[in-house]
Amino acid sequence: MTLGGIGGSPGIAVGQVVVVEGGRAGVVHRRIKGHQVEEELGRFDAAVEKTAAELREVAEKVRSRAGAAETSILEAYVLMVTDSTLREEIERRVRLDRQCVEWALDNAMYEMTAQLRDAEDAYLVERSHDFEFIRDRIMRALTGRGRSFVVPEGPEPVVLVAHDLSPAETATLSKDRVLGLVTEVGTRTSHTAILARALEIPAVVGARGVLDHVANGDTIGVDGVHGRVVLSPSEAALATLQRRAERYYAMTRGLRERRKDPAVTRCGTPIKLQANIELAVEANIALDHGAEGIGLYRTEFLYVDRRTLPDEEEQYATYRRVVERMAPLPVTLRTFDIGGDKFVSTFQLPREMNPALGLRAVRLGLERPEVFKTQLRAMVRASAHGEVQIMVPMVASIAEMHAVRELLAEAIEEVERAGHAHAEDIPLGCMIEVPAAAILASEFGRVSAFMSIGTNDLVQYALAVDRTSRELARLASYFDPAVVRLIDGVIQAGAARQRPVSLCGAMASDPLAAILLVGMGLRSLSMEASAIPEVKAALARVTLEEAKEAVVTAFTAITAQELEEGLAERFAPRLADLLDQGDVPVVPVSAPTG
Repeated sequence: MTLGGIGGSPGIAVGQVVVVEGGRAGVVHRRIKGHQVEEELGRFDAAVEKTAAELREVAEKVRSRAGAAETSILEAYVLMVTDSTLREEIERRVRLDRQCVEWALDNAMYEMTAQLRDAEDAYLVERSHDFEFIRDRIMRALTGRGRSFVVPEGPEPVVLVAHDLSPAETATLSKDRVLGLVTEVGTRTSHTAILARALEIPAVVGARGVLDHVANGDTIGVDGVHGRVVLSPSEAALATLQRRAERYYAMTRGLRERRKDPAVTRCGTPIKLQANIELAVEANIALDHGAEGIGLYRTEFLYVDRRTLPDEEEQYATYRRVVERMAPLPVTLRTFDIGGDKFVSTFQLPREMNPALGLRAVRLGLERPEVFKTQLRAMVRASAHGEVQIMVPMVASIAEMHAVRELLAEAIEEVERAGHAHAEDIPLGCMIEVPAAAILASEFGRVSAFMSIGTNDLVQYALAVDRTSRELARLASYFDPAVVRLIDGVIQAGAARQRPVSLCGAMASDPLAAILLVGMGLRSLSMEASAIPEVKAALARVTLEEAKEAVVTAFTAITAQELEEGLAERFAPRLADLLDQGDVPVVPVSAPTG
């Protein structure tokens, strides 16, 4: 059996399971006397001081192995531990309710996490885990318990499986003891996943229900590239995983020497392969995997995990760091795509029956023009440090592009008045991910400097399938003929308008799909950086003429299965090593936004 999850950190590992128990430890409920109040509060203060010191020590150790962004996660925990509001709440319970400090801490943190967990805002729900982690750290300091888990000593490193791991716990791991991580909760931008990537430990997060199927000592496969967990693999599946792991790490070892080699078809047609990123530090990963630029920088991560909006200077510094790191390669900055399945509490969005069709992305930006212009000014300033183009997500009408262009013109004027430098030409393009935009691609090509097809949302909207639904995931295929024909229409419209067209959804990461897209006329694909070596290898084994012939056959298919099977029949023999995915069906989890 294979469970689908989210690739939190690239890499492939096979090893024995160590289950990390995550249950809440029992807490003694003890009433104290009046004369014991100060003593109890002193115990709490000492525990806070000890916890903060431990977290600072972990942050310092991680600093040499990770970047500033990862270290700042742990530093934020120190601020939470030492927060005066928490101290005041504990003191109230100790003084007025005469609760011992363990009882007071347990009650206070339980109420805080319950309030956040029941919130409508996904940001607040995610933050409930942080409070749970803080409670556990302080409680351990109070009771004298050691770490919540210890990686067992043994001749071989292991795979840790948990409901969740705190960033502080993840930060203490090392590759010589831990082969991989699997958690039931989390996203690619969760703190644990970020740290796992920084430590180069393969991880799959969001693998719901995995703890129901594993026990200590079981063999498990972790595919952090494709977000898959293989449970008790058969001999054939195990051999496949080991082959893929060997191939993946062989490619990784050779990346630095070959990263500047161009991506070309067997007949020499150049194809630009770029990377999708969410964090500034991922620019390094993109370069290591041979990316020829950043085709999609999801800037909404800057707005997550905070209670105030990022100001212009913070955004400018972040974008500048990416642009300078990638120079002279191009960077496509996507304006924030907030709303839908990505909630940010600072925007205080209204509750909607169907948020995927509501106030999100460009609609939200135009509704909050001052917030939008703050981001645009930061992007304009970043253009002074390298090749930058700006991309607008979720456009559905030409009027929206006109409105964004007007705001961009205002932002440029304001940057100039402030005396800041910027590039003379900053291309403004749009994402084609709404069927209306795909149908009107020719008109969008007239008002946009470039177009980029976002297949993740295009599939959802074209097929009326919620991409977060596990039950409907089997229907959400980018090989569906309706989706493929929409994509073809955009490619043809771009060619007619002489506008560059790229594709930046999950479809680009699939070797078979990449061949199809090249045959349809695309010469630029953007994907998760870890997929670039495999896609580059696949394209190198196929001529452009063969790819075009496959398109003719594909366009006769009337189902996604028929189309995909036709491609596999034609190309699988020469791509066998790249297409090895195991011999069991996958229970999927929704893909990250493209």
